[in-house]
Amino acid sequence: MQSSEVHVDTPVGPLGLLASERGLRRILWPGEPGAGGDPVVLAAAVQQLTEYFAGARTTFALPLELEGTDFQRRAWLALAEIPYGETRSYGEQARRLGVPRAARAVGAANGANPLPIVLPCHRLVGADGSLTGFGGGLDVKRWLLEHESATTPRA
Repeated sequence: MQSSEVHVDTPVGPLGLLASERGLRRILWPGEPGAGGDPVVLAAAVQQLTEYFAGARTTFALPLELEGTDFQRRAWLALAEIPYGETRSYGEQARRLGVPRAARAVGAANGANPLPIVLPCHRLVGADGSLTGFGGGLDVKRWLLEHESATTPRA
């Protein structure tokens, strides 16, 4: 069963959501077409993204349907292991994936991440800590990092 287009209003603009019965497939930046799909998955994604932007959620528990190469899927899923409110360099992420010389490949996979925010590619930064490319733009990346820093649970 297909639903009409589904968007979630966020501080970084309306994000479109695309899902199948198997899981969330894409988060679309403002202006990207193709939102809609399975209403159960979409409802859960809307709820969890709303909680994230309210500062009440630090991880996501959604079924995902990822289409990409084996390396891309590994790189994307590894993003979920970066703790909320923290960043890693592309090189460090490559080392954690067991391919220490693949920082550029990690960057390329990151650039094709279909589920930004849920698989938090915004947490990857340059080796010197600089903000580098992001599908939603560097202002959005900066906003997401500042949001997480401001809402990080303190021990």
